[in-house]
Amino acid sequence: MLVLFETPAGFALFKVLDEGRLSKVEDLWKEFSTADSARQVVKLKAFSKFENTSEALEAVTKIIDSAPSKGLRKFLRAHCEGETLAVADSKLGNAIKEKLKIECVHNNAVMELMRGLRSQLTELITGLGAQDLAPMSLGLSHSLSRYKLKFSPDKVDTMIIQAIGLLDDLDKELNTYAMRVREWYGWHFPELAKIVQDNILYAKVVKKMGSRESAASLDFSDILPEELETELKDAAMISMGTEVSEVDLMNIRELCDQVLSLAEYRAQLYDYLKSRMNTIAPNLTALVGELVGARLIAHGGSLLNLAKQPGSTVQILGAEKALFRALKTKHATPKYGLLYHASLVGQAAPKMKGKISRSLAAKAALAIRYDALGDGQDNSMGLENRAKLEARLRNLEGRELGHSAGSAKGKPKIEVYDKDRKKGAAGLITPAKTYNPAADSILGQTPNSAAGNLEETASKKRKIDSEIPKVDEVADVNGLGEEKKEKKKKKKKTGEVETAFPDAVPEGDQTAKKEKKKKKHSDDNDAVQNEEDNVAAGEKKKKKRKHVDQDEEPELPSNKKEKKKKKKSLD
Repeated sequence: MLVLFETPAGFALFKVLDEGRLSKVEDLWKEFSTADSARQVVKLKAFSKFENTSEALEAVTKIIDSAPSKGLRKFLRAHCEGETLAVADSKLGNAIKEKLKIECVHNNAVMELMRGLRSQLTELITGLGAQDLAPMSLGLSHSLSRYKLKFSPDKVDTMIIQAIGLLDDLDKELNTYAMRVREWYGWHFPELAKIVQDNILYAKVVKKMGSRESAASLDFSDILPEELETELKDAAMISMGTEVSEVDLMNIRELCDQVLSLAEYRAQLYDYLKSRMNTIAPNLTALVGELVGARLIAHGGSLLNLAKQPGSTVQILGAEKALFRALKTKHATPKYGLLYHASLVGQAAPKMKGKISRSLAAKAALAIRYDALGDGQDNSMGLENRAKLEARLRNLEGRELGHSAGSAKGKPKIEVYDKDRKKGAAGLITPAKTYNPAADSILGQTPNSAAGNLEETASKKRKIDSEIPKVDEVADVNGLGEEKKEKKKKKKKTGEVETAFPDAVPEGDQTAKKEKKKKKHSDDNDAVQNEEDNVAAGEKKKKKRKHVDQDEEPELPSNKKEKKKKKKSLD
């Protein structure tokens, strides 16, 4: 059995002298404890030396990819006829067996044998010293690192970063140049700016037309639709612009050429960026699009650095200033950064943008890690996650529409608004107020009686159940007013004032009757409040006031007769 061993200097083939010792795997390391014991187990059969560093680099890269190089195939064909070959990589053994028809072996015993050979390599290979092997290993490792760095997939994203930066710069320059064309040519044909809104079409029209006088004889069908072409020619006939010279028009046309060339280059750059994004980050591109994905990679520094970030960081990436301002002022933190420009977030309603951006950031973080560290090159994961997000968006919007339309459980009851009705109760807080026109009349009333009426209305406002004020109180107030008038007219002594108050004693029978009437009226009033409307309540109050006035009138002559009797008794 032969053993294939790779060294920085070349490939070596060792002949196993005693295959029976390979059966004792645990004790195999003891056979390579010294150089003499190692020579009793294996012996160098052939050695293929690398001619230069490039050949060594090519052979090593092939070995890393589990494929034999051209020099290794020639070497094995020459020395391995009819032999079993022990290899350190099972995939390499399968490739050799498939291409060279050489039986290959890979097991634990072979791996222990490889460790022993590595420990006694300089003793088993004559002419290869340790002082030569170390610089060879260092040079080959440096060359291999540069090769892997040059063609590493996580380093190609630097082209994406540069492309998206250049694309943003082109957009700014293109917009500046287009605005300059509009402003410059607007002196000659100002109406054209409102007719043609697109900057690129505007530049094409200006370049083709030149002076507005030639617009009628030109055909703009390859640039503009028919209706815009007709409108342009009509506006050119009645334009209010100033005249410009041919030199000015020549410079304006050169500026239009710059605008058109920049627009063409921007389209080419966008196609390049789109192809690179579909190659480097296909799943991220499927989720958020080429431009947003490229801006995320550029903001993170590289695809590998972006893969190390959690979903919460990806969500607010690009809104760092707003985040730290919100933390400083203790306000709400931003819900999205660069992800706001993704199509999924744009489709969502304003209330749902935060939820969708959070879900999109979580899925985007998974897609970034899969693109940066995974072996697959397809966008199946991104398309699957996008379908899930679209379904979630439809679910959220449907739930919101269901709540607003009342299709969910517990439909809201539509109630008529009533400001005087308690919430959840059937009773009224206060009765509806109506205008009382009888309160405006002051004819036939004394000042004191007017004051009594004011006190009466004030008491009505304070009481919740809107009862009628007591009749006897009004009668007392009016009686006192009449007594004061009689005192002033006849100018009697102050002692007579004290005797004026007991005259309310004979009124007992009348007040009893009035209280009965009051109770009846209050019962009627309660029934009216529950049955009649606001206008009927106002009419009841008018009737009650009339009853009070009628009751007060027979009281006055009795008071006069009693006063006359008292005066006679005093005399």
